[in-house]
Amino acid sequence: MADPKGFMTTPRQEWPRRPVEERVRDWDEVYVPGALLPIISEQADRCMDCGVPFCHQACPLGNLIPEWNDLVSREDWRAASDRLHATNNFPEFTGRLCPAPCEAGCVLAINQPAVTIKNVECAIADRAWEEGFTPARPPERLSGKTVAVIGSGPTGLAAAQQLTRAGHTVAVYEKDDRIGGLMRYGIPAFKMEKRHLERRIGQMLAEGTRFRTSTTVGRDVPAAGLRGRYDAVVIATGATAWRELPVPGRELHGIHQAMEYLPLANRVCEGDLEVSPLSAAGKHVVIVGGGDTGADCLGTAVREGAASVTQLDIYAQPGAERDEDSDPWPTYPKIYRLSAAHEEARELRTAPAADADARLFAASTLRFTGDERGQVRSLHLTEVDERRLALPGTGRALPADLVLLALGFSGPDREDGLIEQLGLALGPRGTIARDDGFATNVPGVFAAGDAARGQSLIVWAIAEGRAVAAAVDRYLTGSSRLPAPITPTDRPMTV
Repeated sequence: MADPKGFMTTPRQEWPRRPVEERVRDWDEVYVPGALLPIISEQADRCMDCGVPFCHQACPLGNLIPEWNDLVSREDWRAASDRLHATNNFPEFTGRLCPAPCEAGCVLAINQPAVTIKNVECAIADRAWEEGFTPARPPERLSGKTVAVIGSGPTGLAAAQQLTRAGHTVAVYEKDDRIGGLMRYGIPAFKMEKRHLERRIGQMLAEGTRFRTSTTVGRDVPAAGLRGRYDAVVIATGATAWRELPVPGRELHGIHQAMEYLPLANRVCEGDLEVSPLSAAGKHVVIVGGGDTGADCLGTAVREGAASVTQLDIYAQPGAERDEDSDPWPTYPKIYRLSAAHEEARELRTAPAADADARLFAASTLRFTGDERGQVRSLHLTEVDERRLALPGTGRALPADLVLLALGFSGPDREDGLIEQLGLALGPRGTIARDDGFATNVPGVFAAGDAARGQSLIVWAIAEGRAVAAAVDRYLTGSSRLPAPITPTDRPMTV
C-alpha cells in the first residue's frame, strides 16, 4: 500500500472522454488518447489494500487487484503486467468492455466512489504492449494431443491460448471471415478498436494456435467428423439465438435484430462495405431494449447520422445511488449509468421526448404500424408499472423508420446442426448441459461460455475459457497445472 491515506486525499478521476462533437464524427475509441497514464498512479493509490478484498470475489477471474494497484502506484509496470496476466489472458478487452463488477465490490465503495479498477487494468495492459511485456509464450514441448475449439469469442480464445501454452495442438474454428466473435462484429470500434484484437491474435499465432475462419461446424464441417479428428472438442459458440418481440406489425420492413445491424456497421469500419445496407442515416430510429447492446446500437446510429434515436427500457429509471435493500454492497447495483453513447445522445438531443439522454424508461412496445409498402413508420408504446402491466391512458406513438431489437439472447443457435449432429443434451434454459467438469454428455466434448452458461459478461466468458482449458488438459493428460477460476455452477453475487 504505497499511500495509506490515498483513499482519503485523492478523489476518483476517470479516463476522460473526447468531446462529443469530435468523437461522433469518427469510429475511434471515445477516450482521450494518452490521458490515462498521467492520472493512473494516483488513482491506484486510492486502493486500501484491504485485508479481505471483495473485489477478488466480485471478479470471476480472481484478479489480484490490490497487488497490481500497489505496483502501479509505485510505477513498476512490468511486475504489474505479470500479476495482471496471471489471471486474465486479455485485460485490454476487459479494461474496455467489462462493466466492472470488481468496482461494485470495492470496499471503498461502501461509502465513497470506488477505485478506478477498470482504468488501472486498461493502463497496465496498454503499457505492457508498449513496453514489450507481453511476448508470445509458445510451449517448450508438444503433448501430441489435439483440440478443436469451436468459436473465437473471448471464451474460445482464452481456452485456445491456455491449451496451446500447455503444449496441445489447438485449432480454432470460426464461422465468420475474421477471428473475434462478437468482439469483432458485435462490439463497435468506438468501444474497442480492433487493433487490440488483432494484436492478441498475432500473439496466439506466434504461440502456435491455428485458426480456421469461414468454417461453420455442422454445416461446412460435419460435427461428428470433427470429433473423430481431435482428441477433445470445446464448444464456445456463444449464445447467439436472439430473443424476439412477438407484437403486431413485427413483419414490417425496417425492423431488425441488433446483431443484424451492428455487424454491418463494423464491416464498414473494416473496409468491407462503403455503406451499411441498414444504415440509420436520415432515419428515425427506435431501439427496443435498455442494455449494453442497445447502447451500442445508439452510439452507432448517432455516428451514422440518424434523424433521431430513442431507446426503450421496460424497467423504471433507477436512482443515482445504490439501494441497500435490493442491491446491498458488494453486489452489482442497478443504478443510473451514463454510457458514452447516452452522453452523446443527451448532448446532441437525439430524442427530445425521452426521459433522460435517449432513453424512455418503463416503456413497453404494443405494436408497429407501417405504410402501404410494408415499411415500418411508427412504434406504439405504453408506460408500465413495476409488474410490467400497462398503465391506462399512457399510450403514444414514436416515428420509426428503423427499429432495432436488443432484447438479449436465449442460448446457442441451433440452425447450423452442431448440437443435433453431436447429440448434445440441453439444459432447461436451452443451453448446452455439462457436468461439474465442463464435460457434455458426449465423451471428449466440453462446453463453455454463453453457449452453456447463458448470456453473461466478458469477464465471465474469459473465466469460463480458462476453466474449461484446465478441464480439457486434465482429460487429456490425467492432471493439470492450468488455473480454473470458476466452476460451471458459479454465479455472480446476488442477494
